Amino acid sequence: MKDASRPAFLITVDTEGDDLWARPREITTRNAAYLPRFQALCERYGLRPTYLVTYEMVHSAAFREFAHDLLRRDAGEIGMHLHAWNTPPLVPLTPDDLRHQPYLVEYPEPVMAEKVRVLTELLEDTFGVKMQSHRAGRWGFDGTYARLLIRHGYLVDCSVTPHVSWRGHPGDPAGSGGPDYTAFPEEPYFIDPEDIRRPGPSSLLEVPVTIVPSGLPALRPLRRLLARTSPGRRLLRRFLPEVYWLRPDRRNLFPMLRIVRRAVEEGWVHLEFIVHSSELMPGGSPLFPTENHIQRLYADLEVLFDLVHRTCRVATLAEFYGEWAARRSAEVSA
Repeated sequence: MKDASRPAFLITVDTEGDDLWARPREITTRNAAYLPRFQALCERYGLRPTYLVTYEMVHSAAFREFAHDLLRRDAGEIGMHLHAWNTPPLVPLTPDDLRHQPYLVEYPEPVMAEKVRVLTELLEDTFGVKMQSHRAGRWGFDGTYARLLIRHGYLVDCSVTPHVSWRGHPGDPAGSGGPDYTAFPEEPYFIDPEDIRRPGPSSLLEVPVTIVPSGLPALRPLRRLLARTSPGRRLLRRFLPEVYWLRPDRRNLFPMLRIVRRAVEEGWVHLEFIVHSSELMPGGSPLFPTENHIQRLYADLEVLFDLVHRTCRVATLAEFYGEWAARRSAEVSA
């Protein structure tokens, strides 16, 4: 593996409509106009993002122009990000799919298969490249989904969020919520579609998002007490999170820097950073509602990316797959 002593720093951008957390009746894509600034920052530090793209963004003229230029210059990668509630075929699953935003894994398998086919072919026809990387909408992933990705030739999935459960985040109100990833691996592994928690013989590489426990088990009783009320939960999220994500949230520059330094010191194989395209636009998300918040975001990214530039190697998801597959081949041959 190239420069294997350093962690591979992988930037993933969930490239989707504006402020989907608000569950809009009409999905807009104004945030596409804000992507060139982020891409320019990445290129200044030699970073290579992977943009994981939804159905609505393929239909944005601004995003198509951006993505064609990205691919022409080989400055990053385009992958797939599937939101089941607005990707054809539109087969109603709940009384109001735009409101409930059901997980793809809650649909019957034939509907799942057709949605994966439609978006994969649309992306490939639009951008003229093979889709190789994927992230599930709302992190909803299972073995059936993995088999569908393998069928379409995907090489990488990055839907797993270690230490995090989405059980309390319903899609279909009649369902059981999202997946529970609390016991999943932190490091990459070729997935077993029969049990996606464990390594297996498939060709699909799972590259989990970088999420680390915050520790401090003595604070668990306090966490349980605060979690009983809405103000308490807000305090928890801000001051006593159970985990730290490699994802900017206005307040976590220093935890992100600690994660990168720890990865370098301990010899981690990868770091996976995530941001949503709509978080790069003022008012595009709850986290960054104003221009001042966006300016603060970019100030934090400058500091983070400078550290990454000095301490990590870089790759897109598909490039990382190539390194990992070569490593596995060498181990098998040894």
